Amino acid sequence: MVSIVVCVGALLIPAALAQNFSPAAIAMFNALNQQPNDLARYVYLVRTMPELPVSDRALAMQMFASTEDELGLYNEALRDFPLKSHVAADTTLPTVAEWKSADAADVITKLAGDHRLVLINEAHHDAHTRQLTLALLPRLRALGFNYFAAEALLDKDDQLMQRGYPVKSSGTEYLREPSYGDIVRLAIKLGFKVVSYDVDNGTTQERELGQAENLNRKVFARDPNARLFVHAGYAHIDKAKGRLGKTLPMAVQLQKLTGIVPLSIDQTQFREQIPSEQDAYQNLIAAFKPEGPTVLLNRAGNQPWSAHPELYDLNVILPPSGLGAVESGYVQPSTIVHDMVRSQPMLAHFVNTQRPEWLTLHDQRFPYTVSTTLCKVTTPCVVDAHYIDESNDAIAADRYTFMQGDTVSKLYLRPGRYRLRAWDIRGRTLSEQVINVQPR
Repeated sequence: MVSIVVCVGALLIPAALAQNFSPAAIAMFNALNQQPNDLARYVYLVRTMPELPVSDRALAMQMFASTEDELGLYNEALRDFPLKSHVAADTTLPTVAEWKSADAADVITKLAGDHRLVLINEAHHDAHTRQLTLALLPRLRALGFNYFAAEALLDKDDQLMQRGYPVKSSGTEYLREPSYGDIVRLAIKLGFKVVSYDVDNGTTQERELGQAENLNRKVFARDPNARLFVHAGYAHIDKAKGRLGKTLPMAVQLQKLTGIVPLSIDQTQFREQIPSEQDAYQNLIAAFKPEGPTVLLNRAGNQPWSAHPELYDLNVILPPSGLGAVESGYVQPSTIVHDMVRSQPMLAHFVNTQRPEWLTLHDQRFPYTVSTTLCKVTTPCVVDAHYIDESNDAIAADRYTFMQGDTVSKLYLRPGRYRLRAWDIRGRTLSEQVINVQPR
């Protein structure tokens, strides 16, 4: 079973929850909260992690990998926080003789027809676990699902539905990753009533209960016929104790409050590591060779496979996203990158300008070449692509972060007009231009 992972809803740590963290970790969270942008958070964590007690470094690496994810450095995030799946010794993996692969969106849509509540989870530092939610939104809407809840949203943006797209203040840091922003944007466009539900106070158990109470109050108590799709983190979707220790997960609490049995979908139990190593995930990939989000169906009865049916209803297997340069096993050393004003320790990544293929969303998005010429000789530098009619504060359609000069990479964008904006660690605009992405 996968190790317990800290699912931090926001960087501000309430007093009641602070008892779960060391003083050094609390100081780190508070300092992160003071950073003006994602790039500044990245630099702060690079500087701070070596100085933390050994017991706090895994937590810091989780936050660092999430920040890389938010900066468009997807393969780097997987490499820097290799969340390993721990499979119980008595777990029997499916074999090709008894199981067959199937498109996850097709299978889940069929199963969802008999449910009013669908829960899917993500790994916060792996945007690949958001691809399936994007595919499911239009399908579930067509089935009559009319509410969508996202863990990363906060209550304070009362203009979200009217505006039609999320901005930085709409949610926690996780929402700043472009795929997450696209999820919320698409849900609004499709006519879902989009709701927030996370809580930022209390103990771990109080958080699980608070999440369930918010979903019940905002959805089912108001609309007894509601059908709800929830995008959550890690083990919040579990239907029994286990991955959260003695804590009752949100899904259990919500079922108690509503009497509605959820369809729970796990994407975090079997996951890619970069560099890869031989494990249960690699065994599944070798046997079933998925080309997109995949579930396994029993050949005898077409029942979906779940490694832990007491916790969730099915496992989703995502294909590997790592590319050759990253798979080489190269480990980035700490180095010095000059940002034209001051020297700061960074992680060199000159081999990692490639980006994962899943960003094409099966040819819905197309590559657009960008380079450090946009940065006007200033690095590190973030290049954001904003939809032409959205503000600079909107969550970008895609983004990439350059750490060194003379570098080329790609953004992945749907056909349309965009405003490219390059900015530095202070948030200062370095260049801006309008581009038009044509379908291929």
